[in-house]
Amino acid sequence: MKAVWNNQVIAEADRQDLIYIEGNWYFPPASVKQEFLRKSDTPYTCPWKGVCQYFNVGEGEGAGKDDAWSYPAPLPSAIDTVKKDFSNYIAFWRSVQVTD
Repeated sequence: MKAVWNNQVIAEADRQDLIYIEGNWYFPPASVKQEFLRKSDTPYTCPWKGVCQYFNVGEGEGAGKDDAWSYPAPLPSAIDTVKKDFSNYIAFWRSVQVTD
């Protein structure tokens, strides 16, 4: 699967290496080109997953504010629910298209 922003592949991994949570594909950290991500100051804590880290995707015109996110230290109960440790896995939306 691929995550594409501004016609550039910014993440790519086999489907079996991704984790699907609540309608979003989470990419393993090593599969994401980190140079496209900038940490955002937007705060959010998911009631069942824990503290979220948002990222802005890209720079300049067309950059996507908060269009990627991860959970650096998900709650243990969330890992139990998902049945896999998704710490630091990264999901995308809005300006980033995820395709097979």
